[in-house]
Amino acid sequence: MHPATHPESARPARTHRTLKFGRVLRGLAATAVALPLIFGAAACGDSNDDAGTDPNEKVELSVFWWGDDSRAETTKKVLDAYTAAHPNVTFVTTFQGNQGYLDKLSTQAAGGNAPDIFQLDDNMLSELAERKVTLDLTPYVEDKKLDLSKFPESLAKYGVVDGEQAGVALAENTPGLIYNRTKLKEFGVAEPATGMTWEAFIAWANEVSTKSGKKLPGTMDPSADYKALWVWLRQQGKEFYNGKELGFTAEDLTRWFELWKGARDSGATPTADVIHEGNSSDASKQLVVTGKAATSWVWSNQLAALSKNTKNELGLMAYPGDPKGQWARASMYWSGSSKTKHPDVVADVINFFVNDATAAKTLGIERGITPNLDLRKEVEATLTDANQKASLAFETEITPKFGAAPTPPPKGHAAVRTLLVSIAESVQYGKATPAQAAQDFLTQAASKLA
Repeated sequence: MHPATHPESARPARTHRTLKFGRVLRGLAATAVALPLIFGAAACGDSNDDAGTDPNEKVELSVFWWGDDSRAETTKKVLDAYTAAHPNVTFVTTFQGNQGYLDKLSTQAAGGNAPDIFQLDDNMLSELAERKVTLDLTPYVEDKKLDLSKFPESLAKYGVVDGEQAGVALAENTPGLIYNRTKLKEFGVAEPATGMTWEAFIAWANEVSTKSGKKLPGTMDPSADYKALWVWLRQQGKEFYNGKELGFTAEDLTRWFELWKGARDSGATPTADVIHEGNSSDASKQLVVTGKAATSWVWSNQLAALSKNTKNELGLMAYPGDPKGQWARASMYWSGSSKTKHPDVVADVINFFVNDATAAKTLGIERGITPNLDLRKEVEATLTDANQKASLAFETEITPKFGAAPTPPPKGHAAVRTLLVSIAESVQYGKATPAQAAQDFLTQAASKLA
């Protein structure tokens, strides 16, 4: 049985739709699959009341995420499949665009009405966990009712905040350097390779610039990119954050800014105005697809999206330096509400999303790479897009080389990311020296993390 949905005419505006589905046919309740009652209210607070209730009782969960129609379709199919296996459980779903998502979720949580299950990323997780909005999933993980044993270890741990499993990775990605393979062949330049040093990479970028007749700079300048800085710091035994503070010094950041000032001065990167364009997170504005640089610093799962914006063939590698500076990052999480009345069911739904083979194949890699290592080959067999296959192959190959996961970024991370762009651009435009900018960043970032 497939749950019914509201007719198209009943849907709200495109950027925010509500779908209600999974109405249970009379007579199926007797065959409903019993859900685990271990760690019910005792694990999750007095507001959670799974324990002691009828396991066949009808349960309706609210689910909220951001994304487009395609993501909504695949998410709904997985929820449909869960209802088919658990006919007493139905869902009310809401999705919208990314803009305004956190504000809406925060408002709902403040009113005690957070959805039972909601999507987060690492910009949001710590903030909501610290505010006790998220359900602590630790008991379910420990009991393997929520089984993370097939995840890369660093990916499983990347959902832990202050000792609590605040979220579970829906998908994985890691920083990826995407380069224009077509242009490299045209210029007669060898492709860059994972493991090359930062200095060797900049020298390679200079070669691209030279052999293109100075028409195509070899690389986007990533000095404003927090993930590039983070990887570079980790390769030197440091972290972007140390708890709720920055994990590096003004001297470290000065060296980072000086590295890229040298690259700009040598012609390895574009001018400041073009770099400013590339600092956008919009895939369509990355310089590797607009033809303004031969490489862009993005996420590994964005290869397919970027390829749709260019006629050229693109390639993918890790960021320069030792790959152990990278880690299995949760591109998105499922989290549960600390106020849900059905914590056991919430945990079981999340487990279904990340460990069921049919769910994995339905979701594909739109959110990122399948987190369950055992299911990646099954997912790969369903892919028809060459770039999606390349992303999955890259992630699988680099996974054994990952370093230990950092803790998820603290509250204030989004503001710190924005600040880094502003401060780095002051150096790119020549308005501040690397040392001045580094000190300004540390001073201002401290207030944003307070």
